[in-house]
Amino acid sequence: QVQLVESGGGLVQAGGSLRLSCAASGRTFSSSNMGWFRQAPGKEHEFVAGITWSGGRTYYADSVKGRFTISRDNAMNTVYLQMNSLKFEDTAVYYCAADRYPRREYLRYSKYEYAYWGQGTQVTVSS
Repeated sequence: QVQLVESGGGLVQAGGSLRLSCAASGRTFSSSNMGWFRQAPGKEHEFVAGITWSGGRTYYADSVKGRFTISRDNAMNTVYLQMNSLKFEDTAVYYCAADRYPRREYLRYSKYEYAYWGQGTQVTVSS
């Protein structure tokens, strides 16, 4: 199992930056593909970014490509989401999640493929 705790959210002006962290505990973090999702009020969970368990491949939603960067440090059991050039529409609760199965070759985009979730961290971008 993997337990996840997000941090780093907050209030920022449009154009600003934030760095989210997701600290993991449990034996399987280093073998788990990881994803960041977000949920705005009244909307479904949206895939934002993902990284394979080895860190070799990253994936981004079109809406954040070129602005957000996902990375991981398996030695520190942490995955990060660097968010630059933030926009009002990036306002949401951001969640990190761990893949249901270890060592999958390809990242999944559906929230149903992720079995372990953090509690979320609020990101609010003022226009």
